[in-house]
Amino acid sequence: MTSQITVHDQVPGKEPGPAQDRSGLRGHPWLTLFAVAIGVMMVTLDGTIVAVANPEIQKDLGASLAEVQWITNGYLLALAVSLITAGKLGDRFGHRQTFLIGIAGFALSSAAIGLSTGVGLVIGFRVAQGLFGALLMPAALGLLRATFPAEKLNMAIGIWGMVIGASTAAGPIVGGLLVEHVSWQSVFFVNVPVGIVALVFGLFILLDHRAENAPRSFDLPGIVLLSVAMFSLIWALIKAAEWGWGDSKTLLFLAASVICFVLFTVWESKVSEPLIPLGMFRSLPLSAGTVLMVLMAFAFMGGLFFVTFYLQNVHGMSPVDSGLHLLPLTGMMIIGSPLAGAAITKVGPRVPLVAGMVATAAACFGMARLTPDTGTLTMSLWFALLGLGLAPVMVGATEVIVGNAPLELSGVAGGLQQAAMQVGGSLGTAVLGAVMAAEVGDTFGDKWERAQLPPLAPADLELAEKGVQVGLAPVPEGAPEQVAGAISAVAHDTFVSGMSTAFTVAGVVAVLAAVVACFTKRGANAEAGAGAAHI
Repeated sequence: MTSQITVHDQVPGKEPGPAQDRSGLRGHPWLTLFAVAIGVMMVTLDGTIVAVANPEIQKDLGASLAEVQWITNGYLLALAVSLITAGKLGDRFGHRQTFLIGIAGFALSSAAIGLSTGVGLVIGFRVAQGLFGALLMPAALGLLRATFPAEKLNMAIGIWGMVIGASTAAGPIVGGLLVEHVSWQSVFFVNVPVGIVALVFGLFILLDHRAENAPRSFDLPGIVLLSVAMFSLIWALIKAAEWGWGDSKTLLFLAASVICFVLFTVWESKVSEPLIPLGMFRSLPLSAGTVLMVLMAFAFMGGLFFVTFYLQNVHGMSPVDSGLHLLPLTGMMIIGSPLAGAAITKVGPRVPLVAGMVATAAACFGMARLTPDTGTLTMSLWFALLGLGLAPVMVGATEVIVGNAPLELSGVAGGLQQAAMQVGGSLGTAVLGAVMAAEVGDTFGDKWERAQLPPLAPADLELAEKGVQVGLAPVPEGAPEQVAGAISAVAHDTFVSGMSTAFTVAGVVAVLAAVVACFTKRGANAEAGAGAAHI
């Protein structure tokens, strides 16, 4: 398949191309990367900064635990369900337009959250944030794919990954400082000036690239089927910890997801202009890159979920302190991403991807050996190794997915990359959460009894186990110091034991991902040159 680029606002007399046809600063590749990075930073910063604000939102607005959970779940659901459709919108109408709309909408919905006086409004505008974030993220990759020459795309994606790592690291620290010294509303208001800067740069710098054979119609039945399938899957994963994996509601949503995915596949094979052309997946590297992204996110996000509880509830750190202790991880991602981009440009993605997943697996197995008394130095070494392993995977898998898709489907490919991360992260959190719950259920009662602590009624034991699953010690108010110490020791030992099992599972998944990485290769478009795509 061959794709040609139509560049709007092009200089007359020049042949369209990724690094050509720009007037002045408009369309300059590195300035485009800068403009895109500001918008991406806003979204990824928001992904970690809000968790710090949730307790204050709960207190200030009198929200229930379920309502606070919806502040996060509403955003994640809207984002995951909309990513691929949003990418298709970019392919149809231009990634510059969808990126700018995403920036403006994300900033405005952030301001609206800060002005909200009820938790219902906060949840509603968080859903809007997710929808606008879905417009923005695939468009960012589509702009990079269309703007950069093939030989420089890996470096651009490497810097893009560096921005994601830096803003992810900054989230808990910035959020903790804002909540502590200003207010929870400031966590959302901070997106407004960032959004304005991104919008101004986008208006003056970004150039609208479109493939001549870009889609001209929308596959509405496909959009509906995929959206229902993604919603059912993510919702089942989110609620599995509460309902139980064998509960009828969990099984119902999982079954609905499978049925809708099957119907979607059948429909896409018959429609003339599908939402996701199934021919994309005839590319073994693209399919391998998508699976790799799911497995990487499973190991990374699923494992990292417990690290925050380990630092805050077992070691007693504040959110800001725990964010600082995670800097070796995110710092190595920041340093490693552009270096990985350069290495992938030189030797291709396969070797860096395999090496990255092997390092990730080693880090997971290492973190499985953490204890309640592990010192900062040992933790930092494992965190740094994890970040070093993740950097080439984030960059390489993204290049494999986007680079092996034709130009006119770069938005869909970007949405596919982001959706794979969301599914993998949700799946990792849910499955490893179930592993933790099973370990706590099997061992906590016995350890409590062996410590010769007062017997617990069944209802109290169940309540205590739920707290232990996130590292909390069920110490009764007014308990003697010796008893409190014994309860904390049992709870923390049980939690760390569960975390060890969870990280062992994550390590096995990372090893499997290293095997999948063997089937990746440089994007077809990077090999054939800009403007050509082969499936």
